[in-house]
Amino acid sequence: MPRSRPHRRREETERIPRGEQGLPEYDQGACPSLLVTRRQLRDRGLCPGRGRVVAILRCKGCRYTPQWACTHRRRAWLYDLTAAKPKRVPTLAQEWALDRAMAARSTCPKCRRRYHFCLPLRTQGVCDPCDKGYEPSPDTYLPPTAPVPHRLAA
Repeated sequence: MPRSRPHRRREETERIPRGEQGLPEYDQGACPSLLVTRRQLRDRGLCPGRGRVVAILRCKGCRYTPQWACTHRRRAWLYDLTAAKPKRVPTLAQEWALDRAMAARSTCPKCRRRYHFCLPLRTQGVCDPCDKGYEPSPDTYLPPTAPVPHRLAA
């Protein structure tokens, strides 16, 4: 007899008449050009700054119920593009601190190889080749004799 799947409860959405949320709502493709989402701000190198949420971008499913407000998790907040500010650029000292922190997470304490990924140091303590006793492929780590290239953005 096949095992039955556990039934998921359908997400209950609260029905609020449109306009009672206090913010204007726009369907996808119908919002003004000066209102953008957070992801669109990030792609342009901007952040909302002190700009507050100006409107709501409704999800695709709410297109068929124009009289109700969109209360789904798939809705997006819209920000005013004129109030947006440029993203802050980290200083060279902050870049160095981040590079040292990433080096600590990706360097094996036993063999001193710096890998291109973070190691399971909390659970395992060393890299997989040291733990299991095999030789790693040279394309997974930076050679210890070569000088570390300057990878800072600033």
